[in-house]
Amino acid sequence: MGRYTKSIVSTVAYMIGIKKHIIEEICSDEYEDLSKLYENKNATIIRYLCKLRTSLMLNFKKTDQEMKYNVTNIDKLPWFDSENIKLLTDWGIDIIKLNYTAAKYIVLFNKIISEQIGNCRELFPEWVNWEYIKDIFVIPRFNNEKVTKNEFTTYMEFIQWYPYQSYIHWKPGDYGNILYNDGKFLKIIYEQHNDTFVGKSNYIDADEEIKERIYQFIDSSEGVEIVVDCENSNPYKLCGVLTSLDSEVVAKIKKLILFDDVHTNPGWDLVERFIKIPVQHIMVERVKEQKSLVDIKMTATVCTEHYNNKISSFILLSSDSDYWGLISSLQTAKFLVMFEYSKVSEAIRRTLSEHSVYHCSIDDFCVGKIDEFKRFVLFNILKKYLPNILEYNGRELVSRIYEEARISADHSELDGFYKKYIQTLKFTADDEGNLGLEINK
Repeated sequence: MGRYTKSIVSTVAYMIGIKKHIIEEICSDEYEDLSKLYENKNATIIRYLCKLRTSLMLNFKKTDQEMKYNVTNIDKLPWFDSENIKLLTDWGIDIIKLNYTAAKYIVLFNKIISEQIGNCRELFPEWVNWEYIKDIFVIPRFNNEKVTKNEFTTYMEFIQWYPYQSYIHWKPGDYGNILYNDGKFLKIIYEQHNDTFVGKSNYIDADEEIKERIYQFIDSSEGVEIVVDCENSNPYKLCGVLTSLDSEVVAKIKKLILFDDVHTNPGWDLVERFIKIPVQHIMVERVKEQKSLVDIKMTATVCTEHYNNKISSFILLSSDSDYWGLISSLQTAKFLVMFEYSKVSEAIRRTLSEHSVYHCSIDDFCVGKIDEFKRFVLFNILKKYLPNILEYNGRELVSRIYEEARISADHSELDGFYKKYIQTLKFTADDEGNLGLEINK
């Protein structure tokens, strides 16, 4: 069973105002991401606003009475964090109002949250439906007194079902801790919108036993290189592997060698921009169009690296059984094989096991944190269409770009890319009057 990630739930937990020590307990393995999150101004603005809204709901009657009978504003009431209010004011968000009631403050907080939440879009991956995330924070028709009253009543009645009693906009139910991990959270919020989340590889990572075997292989070797048969591997999944592994261990890898062919995934041409180890990209020409020579070139190169450059160990990425000839013949080298479940045969897996060659699948590693790489590939393809883009239907073009990039995506991700990057394309003009289009990144 793989490990479920918690990067999305840690972001949501922070933004809705859950105490930091609780977030760090439930998301301890996302500590590096938490540090960046705490420093994010947009997320912190939403956090402070949500904390104010929750505190007001929990102390609605007391707040109203203090305002009405003692003319005390929220910055003077102990159940509101005056430091948070001061910081919001310093950031240009006007919180303190004269002659306000608790009901007016509820509307004000909802209004500002609605205005500010869009600034947090970049904190969530593009494979998550942003509208579902936004709906957690924004109360529709918040100016309607009946709507806000119903939300308040529901919250107070079912407060034990709200995450750590922090208010969110949802249909409360006895789900346990909805912030337990990304998988559980996404399942619930998608169901709340009569939808189903697909794409488990975005939030399930390889278990620690698999990673530990890889770490042991690298640490016990004098020199390690990754060699990739690009015809039989996926660049996005490779990036997922390297992103999931400990960066200090990955840094011990001497080189990544890509054996590529003109017919492979276009992501291979761009992968070196997102990998922090040296990359050697070998394009293998074809003598006959119907016959690839990648396996021959790769075999020869591995032998050269082993005998001439003293590389003792190789992590081989391929699902092709032909490489057993290399592994079995080069007995003075050590191999670790990584494959894709859909491409590898049971025969080669059995053979590897019988000869104690450790092997695992790149499908088991999380690809939820490689949005930047995927986006770069998609933009690179989109740029080819810009000069003649008016000849295409925008939504059909998005589908074509994803297909060329060989990236699987559901409707919400395609729709999000269309709205974010196609609808926002802008005209440019240079000093000589030449017109062009630019992607709004």
